[in-house]
Amino acid sequence: MHRRWADEPCSRGDRPSRHRVRQPPLPVLNLAAGAPALQFVMPSIAENLERVRHQIANAAAKAGRSVNDVELVAISKTHQAEKVREAIEAGQSLFGESKVQEARAKIPDLPSNLRWHFVGHLQKNKIRHALPLFDLIHSVDSLALAQDINRIAEEEGLHPRVLIEVNVAGEGSKFGFQPEKLRAEMESLLGLSRLSILGLMCIPPIATEAEASRKYFVALREMRDRLQTDFHVDLAQLSMGMTQDFALAVEEGATLVRVGTAIFGERTRKTE
Repeated sequence: MHRRWADEPCSRGDRPSRHRVRQPPLPVLNLAAGAPALQFVMPSIAENLERVRHQIANAAAKAGRSVNDVELVAISKTHQAEKVREAIEAGQSLFGESKVQEARAKIPDLPSNLRWHFVGHLQKNKIRHALPLFDLIHSVDSLALAQDINRIAEEEGLHPRVLIEVNVAGEGSKFGFQPEKLRAEMESLLGLSRLSILGLMCIPPIATEAEASRKYFVALREMRDRLQTDFHVDLAQLSMGMTQDFALAVEEGATLVRVGTAIFGERTRKTE
């Protein structure tokens, strides 16, 4: 008697087939030598957040600082609201966006008790939309932009909190005050009555080694210290450090670190 295989299809009339049907082969995973298959399981956002917080705590301890002096800004730009909700469930409440249009669509869909920081280049025609959305703007990169923010804030009855972006490496491809120009224009910035200037921000040059960022973090901190002394102003906030170098930034005095990829994974690319 012919015994039918369990996965063998039958022909018309339910007669057994004479040939076993081959199933397509399973895809082969190319593992590095000795690497466990678990490396292909993507960690959750909650696990990523826990890892980042642990690194911040370790860096703070290494520098003799309190971890409570450092805030993690989870950079959610290009990521859907669902991912932000996962981070909220893991206890994160401070997020950063770099595009006003994207933020205007995303923020209303999320809990109203969240705090939002703006970390991208702010265009003049987006200021009026940005001011009601964000608790802090990290990227005031010119006196002209500061003056525009001040004027619109006065028209809207707002008092924005801002950081001054410093182009610490003098890169032509980046926005931000050159250090010498910031010193020359500091009095004018401080004279803008609607702005609360809380500190400085920088983005070091891209480097293959995180350690290469350290000297720029040191430069920003030292510049902040000189400005505080010379202009008798409190600039307590230092926004510096991203996914690749935030631990070093904490060691050098960062009070705000901007971390996206290490929490949410690679950015979501919009397709046309």
